[in-house]
Amino acid sequence: MAELDEDRYRPAVPPRAACAYTGCYCEENVWKLCDYIRSRGERPVEEFYAVFISNERRMDYHVILLHVSSGEQNFIYDLDTVLPFPCPFDVYSTEAFRLDDSLHPEFHRKIRMIRADLYLETFASDRSHMKDADGKWQKPPPSYPCIETADSKMNLDDFISMNPKVGWGSVLPLSDFVRQFGRQTHLSCSVKAQ
Repeated sequence: MAELDEDRYRPAVPPRAACAYTGCYCEENVWKLCDYIRSRGERPVEEFYAVFISNERRMDYHVILLHVSSGEQNFIYDLDTVLPFPCPFDVYSTEAFRLDDSLHPEFHRKIRMIRADLYLETFASDRSHMKDADGKWQKPPPSYPCIETADSKMNLDDFISMNPKVGWGSVLPLSDFVRQFGRQTHLSCSVKAQ
């Protein structure tokens, strides 16, 4: 039955090669995916979540898109992986997430989930985090203008932060995220929009 569900799943965005993409700007790549879904109107944007993966030390971060599907399987959209696009959640969690057991607790990964419509309304980046001390780009920026809101030109740090008192959405340990959105508990869980 799972294979049939995956076979019938229609991706919410174009194939990977046709998506807006700039290497090292995953937060903007996911914003663009959310914007595409909203503009097409074929799927409720409220079914999608921008997912920031980081840790208490904020040593590194990555951003992916989660589709909480009405079927038995949720899906992950990650433009920076060799895994399928979209990828069934259970496959992604097995292949992309490693156990934190061997890591010091401050490096254990956490998740910040922001519903896509809220992400589109609140996220802003002036890309200053991608410039070195001399103001030179560490990686070439996207060709489109910086993403900003009426309230902010730069709030990326609030999204990368794993402090639940800062920013938008919900923060949870990686293990809880995998448990909540994996196939075994998917049908019985509900997601709070914040």
